[in-house]
Amino acid sequence: MLAYVFWHWPAAGVDPARYAEALTAFHRALGAAPPPGMRGSRVFAVEAAPWIAAPSGFEDWYFVDDFTALGALNEAAVSGPRREPHDAAARLVAGGAGGVYRQVSPGSGAVDRATWLYKPAGVSYDDFLARLPPAEIWQRQMVLGPAPEFCLLGAAAPAGLAARTLRVQLIHRA
Repeated sequence: MLAYVFWHWPAAGVDPARYAEALTAFHRALGAAPPPGMRGSRVFAVEAAPWIAAPSGFEDWYFVDDFTALGALNEAAVSGPRREPHDAAARLVAGGAGGVYRQVSPGSGAVDRATWLYKPAGVSYDDFLARLPPAEIWQRQMVLGPAPEFCLLGAAAPAGLAARTLRVQLIHRA
């Protein structure tokens, strides 16, 4: 499974609650008429992410089967019954950045943090992954996106690994 992760923040003067409502309306419309290969979505409120050009913002996760489904999502998000909810949210955004991640390990619990980290140089992927705690683990694909290579949702990094843990709050899940 892949996830398109989109980090964004509201424009100056836009109430964050209004922004979150518009965003949730878009995710509901997308969930009501999903494109082929879409498995759901999540929206988190996030603070202090260095790749967000604001003190706080949002992190959308769009789950798809593969890169073909990612293309279908790209088209579907701005067409049909999803177009107006998309455009309503897009009118309120100041900026954003996105990345594509592949699921390495499924999670098993609630997510209250996202720990972003890189695999240390000289460590094999197998050894690195064996050091990580049980968590929902995602790995960036094709160096698409501004965030580090790995994300542990719901877990902190083990001792000795450089990481950035951000508190997240689930706003919507479909």
